[in-house]
Amino acid sequence: MEIIRFDVGDKLQMKKPHPCGGRIMSVLRTGSDVRVKCDTCGHDMTLERIKLEKGIKSVIKADNS
Repeated sequence: MEIIRFDVGDKLQMKKPHPCGGRIMSVLRTGSDVRVKCDTCGHDMTLERIKLEKGIKSVIKADNS
């Protein structure tokens, strides 16, 4: 399985929606566990990287200019 590259500040579009209906998550912390926040309801969660990567549809890179 290929590792999906994303950094703190990037947005992740998920294949399945969060229970609130939102599909966009903001990356707060990376590592073997990744901390993300739902952009719709603000729910903060820590997920295993492997489990999270299976649910990612696309990565929206943060504009760090």
